[in-house]
Amino acid sequence: HGGRAKCHFCGPCHHGCSTGSFFSTQSSTLPAAEATGRLTLLNDTIVAGIDYDPKSKRATGVRTIDSKTGERRTFTARLIFVNASTLGTLHILLNSVSEAFPRGLANSSGVLGHGIMDTMKGPVVTGTFDGYDGFQPVGNRPAGIYIPRFRNVGAKDADFLRGYGFQGGASRALWTRGVDMPLFGAELKQALRKPGPWRLMLAGMAEPLPNPRNQVSLDPKEKDKWGLPQLRVRFAWSDNERRMVDDILTQGEAMLRAAGAVHIDKVNEIKPGGETNHEMGGAPMGHDPAGSVLNRFNQAHDVPNLFVTDGACMSSSPCQNPSLTYMALTARAADYALTRMKQGAL
Repeated sequence: HGGRAKCHFCGPCHHGCSTGSFFSTQSSTLPAAEATGRLTLLNDTIVAGIDYDPKSKRATGVRTIDSKTGERRTFTARLIFVNASTLGTLHILLNSVSEAFPRGLANSSGVLGHGIMDTMKGPVVTGTFDGYDGFQPVGNRPAGIYIPRFRNVGAKDADFLRGYGFQGGASRALWTRGVDMPLFGAELKQALRKPGPWRLMLAGMAEPLPNPRNQVSLDPKEKDKWGLPQLRVRFAWSDNERRMVDDILTQGEAMLRAAGAVHIDKVNEIKPGGETNHEMGGAPMGHDPAGSVLNRFNQAHDVPNLFVTDGACMSSSPCQNPSLTYMALTARAADYALTRMKQGAL
């Protein structure tokens, strides 16, 4: 893997990998970009907007603000890829207004900012298992289980659209279980000296439907300290997502009981939008320019040299973690853009 060290199971993967073994931007893709000799990194730089030339009908450059000095600069380019994460990308495009695009860059359809989504999560089913007290967890690598979507696959078999998957894992209950134990003092301390029972947790991760009423827009009054309009977010779950919660809890309990769980706990809730950090939508791909912002190669219908390849490009949401999909879309869009440039079309 390009000289990256093998994983040696040191433990705190979620804090960042000190050997660069765990795939990440810092240890994988940025070093690869740097090796080309064509990478320039600008720290403490805010993108204020993208300039547009109505004569050539092309984006011409990116306007920036130095967050420490306030210095404003414009960087020009033949191609512009916007990957500021979904809400950041939408903020930039909405703020890039001109006489040609008074509602935001590449927004002749009026779709820009509408239909934002996030993977729905919240419902959790946990089962306690007897007979495994002699087993202890070994190693530190964070790993778990995944149960792929099984509802409405091939044929509709539920009272909702789309579906969900389960992410989860097994562990022994730790000292925090003492919060719910009816003990006190020395008796409580003694009971918590040993690990608790094994528990298997299944967390539902569901596909939301794109809803045009879920949208981001620029606040007409509130601005940040650099003078840029604040982003306003409107988001609510639909009845379709709420119907999935009941099925997640029912199916999760059935799975754990079939596996031999002796006690089941269920959490019946939906986390707020944004909790899963899978924000997507708002600049969707589509064949019809009247109902979308980008074509199937992530190229803006209205601005041929502008590409959006982060989550904003999604026209629907999966129940899986979407980051690898964004990477694949970016690779395809970059290849397409390079090909079109060589053909003289960009």
